[in-house]
Amino acid sequence: MYQPPHFREDRRAVQHALMHHHSLGLLITAGPGGLQANAIPFLVDAKASENGTLRAHLARANPQLRELAEVDECLVVFQGPQTYISPSLYPTKQETGKVVPTWNYISVHAWGKPRVMDDAAWLRHQLDDLTHHHEAPRAAPWQVSDAPDAFVTAQLKGIVGLEIPIARIEGKWKVSQNRNAADQAGVAAGLRGAGEEADAMSALVTERMKAAP
Repeated sequence: MYQPPHFREDRRAVQHALMHHHSLGLLITAGPGGLQANAIPFLVDAKASENGTLRAHLARANPQLRELAEVDECLVVFQGPQTYISPSLYPTKQETGKVVPTWNYISVHAWGKPRVMDDAAWLRHQLDDLTHHHEAPRAAPWQVSDAPDAFVTAQLKGIVGLEIPIARIEGKWKVSQNRNAADQAGVAAGLRGAGEEADAMSALVTERMKAAP
């Protein structure tokens, strides 16, 4: 990942938080069948290994499963809030005109050797954890045990588990840290109220402004 120093985010807890809140990762392999990528919902277990361990499942019919059994490394990309930044949000535009459009985003890349987990007990535990993760905020959370046992058993036969101890992890928070304070404030204010994604980015820009020396 291209990481200018002011955009680097090396704090493990912050990286894991993005994975937790934006858990649909892009799973990428470069195996005998060539480059493949699939969007897969992941869970991250921060305590399972030094950098955390990713857990997920794939359809048994997914051809990427064969690649995962062959490769020594795969990459998972997690993307958080992102939005276009117009030069019109910068006070510098009025002062010098020397501004250009850009894009703000936050992202985490995680590399590791995948382990295929073809085990019904492991899969059931994974599904319970994944369901709880996403259903917990609901007033009446659905759980796997709400479905008939025979149905769940049949569904489990159609999927295979995946575990990736993270060997290397990089985070990038490109949220206007390279702009002066006035331009940062202009971005935060200009994005506020422009939609969910823009609001999230406004909050990130503001957070990093407060964290700046």
